[in-house]
Amino acid sequence: MARILWLNWSGGGNLPPSLGIARMLTERGHAVSFAGRPEMIARVERAGFRAIELQRAYEQVARYPNKWIPKAASYLTSPAVAEEIRALLKSHGPDLVIIDAMFPAALVETASFDGPTIVVCHTCVYRMLEQWRDMLALLINLRSEAGFGAWPAQLDELWMTHDRLMVTTLKTLDPPHGGLAHPENVRHVGPVLERERHMQGMTLPWRDDDPAPLVLVSFSTMPEQGSAAKFQSAIDALKGLPVHGVVTAGDSLDPAALKAADNVVVFANADHDQLMRRAKLVVTHGGHGTMMRALRYGLPMVVIPGLASDQPVNAAAIQGWGAGRGLPANATADMIHQAVRDVLDTESYGTAARKLAGEFDGVDGAINAASEVEQLLLRARARAIDGAAA
Repeated sequence: MARILWLNWSGGGNLPPSLGIARMLTERGHAVSFAGRPEMIARVERAGFRAIELQRAYEQVARYPNKWIPKAASYLTSPAVAEEIRALLKSHGPDLVIIDAMFPAALVETASFDGPTIVVCHTCVYRMLEQWRDMLALLINLRSEAGFGAWPAQLDELWMTHDRLMVTTLKTLDPPHGGLAHPENVRHVGPVLERERHMQGMTLPWRDDDPAPLVLVSFSTMPEQGSAAKFQSAIDALKGLPVHGVVTAGDSLDPAALKAADNVVVFANADHDQLMRRAKLVVTHGGHGTMMRALRYGLPMVVIPGLASDQPVNAAAIQGWGAGRGLPANATADMIHQAVRDVLDTESYGTAARKLAGEFDGVDGAINAASEVEQLLLRARARAIDGAAA
C-alpha cells in the first residue's frame, strides 16, 4: 500500500475526476489524502476520502491586486500556502504526490520532493498550450505584484520537471504537437467521469415517454463562476421552445435566485448521467467534464464559455467538430434560443456528436490513471532497492 497525497485545486471540473482516480487507487489498496482550500473539504469527505484543509489559503489575499480572482490567486500562489505545503510534505510523508496543473505553489514546493510526482491536467494540454502558458504566467505575475519573491513562470519549468504530466482527456481530441519539453512524460489517460455522491437522482415532472426533447442546462459548479444572469438567460431562452429544460446550479449559486418557467425545472444538484441518458441537447459553459460526459452520450451542445481559459477553446472545438454551436460568453436569451433551436432542428449536429461518442469505447480514465501511478511507485521502489544494494 502506498500513501498518496493529492495537492488539489478544487475548481469546478478538477475535483470530480480527481475523486474518480482516487477511488480506483483506493480499490487497489492505496491510501489517498486530499489537501486543498476550505471549499474542498466537504466534497472530499462526502466522497469518503481524507481531506486536509490548507488553513492559510486566504491569509495573504489582501496583498493581491484585483486583476483576477484574488482569493484564488492567494490560494494558488501565496508564500503562506507554499509554507503550509512544505510542512505537510514533511509531516504526511507520502510515497507519491499528485499536483493539480493549476496550482503553482504546489508545483514549486514538490519540485524537490524525494519521491515520484505527477502533475494532473483535467482538460486538453496541446489544444490550449498557449492558453496554459498565459494562465500560469498570469498567476506568477499576480504573485509578483503582491510583493512576493520570484518563481518560475514558464510552463515547462512548472510542469515538465515532474515525473509525469497526466491528462484526463482523449488523446484523439488533443493531438500532440511540438512546443512542450519532455513530451515523453505526457500520458493521456482518458476522461474520468466520476459521479459524486451529492449528485442525486431526481423525479422530473414529465413522463418518460413525453416526446418533447429534454435540454440539460449545466454551467460551472465553481462559486467564483456563478452567474444568475447567465442561468436566467438560458431559462428564458427555453421558455418559448417545445422542449423540457432541466437546470442544475451546483454550488455556483442558490437555485432560489432563478425564476423557472412552465417547461423548465431547476435543481441544486442532479445526476447528469441519468439526465443525459434522456436528453437531446446540453447547454453548457464548456467545462471539460461536462463536455466529455455529453460527448460520451453522443449529445450535441450549445456552449457559452465562462471564466476558465479552456472554455472558449472547448466551445470552438465543439463547433469545429460539427457537434454543436459556440456562443459568446455574454450570449443573450435570444441568441441561446436560436442556437438551441438550430442544433435540435439540424440532424448533422447529433450525428457528429454520436460519431465522437465512439472515441470513448474501451477507455476508462480512472483505471489508466491508477496504472500510471502504480508504475511510478514500482519504479521508485526498484530504485530504492538498487540504492540499498549498492
